[in-house]
Amino acid sequence: MQLLSGLVKTTLPNYLSGLPIPDSFGGWFRLGFKDWLSLVPPTAAVAGVVYMSYLAFCPEARPKPSGKANNKIRLTEAKVVDMIDIEDITEKAAFCRCWKSANWPYCDGSHGAHNKECGDNLGPVVVQRKKN
Repeated sequence: MQLLSGLVKTTLPNYLSGLPIPDSFGGWFRLGFKDWLSLVPPTAAVAGVVYMSYLAFCPEARPKPSGKANNKIRLTEAKVVDMIDIEDITEKAAFCRCWKSANWPYCDGSHGAHNKECGDNLGPVVVQRKKN
């Protein structure tokens, strides 16, 4: 806590007081190259905070969802169709429904991150053999 206190009470004020902020409008035109260069980091920090606040609090700034479910798997095809022979399934198989699996068409659990991100309750389709 003392580190944060020292940063806020001493280091930051000393840094800001050392910046070449002119007293008049005309003073901005008399700043040298090194003066302008020393103003870049605090300006970038303020611009970053403003931009992040804009993204966080302005709903118009958020990207609109595309409405597509599949953004990853075989995008060049008009329709993604996979044929799985039922004889190849030993006991059971879980098939992906979220389109995020790296092991497509089988589920690898990627829907967990999708569910957490979107608040969805998506899960795999599980196919299993009947027990005789």
